[in-house]
Amino acid sequence: MNITIDSKSGFCFGVVYAIQHAEEELRNHDSLFCLGDIVHNNVEVKRLEDLGLKSIDHETFKTLRNVSVLIRAHGEPPETYRIASENNITLIDASCPVVLSLQNRVRNGHVHMESIEGQTVIYGKHGHAEVIGLVGQTGNKGIVVSDSSDLDKIDFTKPINLFSQTTKSKEGYKKITAEIKQRMIEAQGIENVNFNSNNSICGQVSSRDKDLRTFATKFDIIVFVSGKKSSNGKVLFDVCKAQNLNSYFISDIDELDYALFSPEKTVGICGATSTPLWLMEKVRDAILDNVH
Repeated sequence: MNITIDSKSGFCFGVVYAIQHAEEELRNHDSLFCLGDIVHNNVEVKRLEDLGLKSIDHETFKTLRNVSVLIRAHGEPPETYRIASENNITLIDASCPVVLSLQNRVRNGHVHMESIEGQTVIYGKHGHAEVIGLVGQTGNKGIVVSDSSDLDKIDFTKPINLFSQTTKSKEGYKKITAEIKQRMIEAQGIENVNFNSNNSICGQVSSRDKDLRTFATKFDIIVFVSGKKSSNGKVLFDVCKAQNLNSYFISDIDELDYALFSPEKTVGICGATSTPLWLMEKVRDAILDNVH
């Protein structure tokens, strides 16, 4: 049976960076707190929890004193750093450098928008950890839009500075950008509106979008492996599904439907930026063991 794992799928740099920090700390200590799931993949989270990683929420974080806490790749708002300072919490900051750079851009851009009575708008998933961190750079004044239905939150008569969550799709960002600009033109009655669009989508994510379009057409069946919480996973699976209708989303081998496979069919296995290679290999081995 011909099964191929996409060589370009798997952990992005930011996730690798965070997991390396966690593993290094756990080699020297029995346990380590992590603020939120270190990665949006329940199987990888379970592996690290078995090593001693303890995922906590922000309410629990506020009650801690004199401990070490890992900040994952998604980044955190300024409030988290303030609490850590007050409670003598040592932060192991594994924020993705791409996210940290974006946070700085959002913060500086928002200062300018405030000076001209403008608005900071962030295209992203409501409640997503990265988006919470980005909005925090605006003093929680930034406007989050996930799709066209959110655009009524914006005052189109005022200047707008638009950013994107790093893991959103380029197509979605282009669409929301065009809609915002058009509404500004209509509201103000002029073409030359004060609108700044920052393409802040991560290059690794956007390149995978393109690569998967090609990969998904090469096989009879596509098995996309990702945690259900992964925003990036949803985006990339949709890319596969658009190219190959025989694309299936799973989080682990217990979700495999072996009736879909037969020895003469070719299978491509791929995943999100939060999907470990070992998990895709586990899926491959399960198919090989159960399809004859």
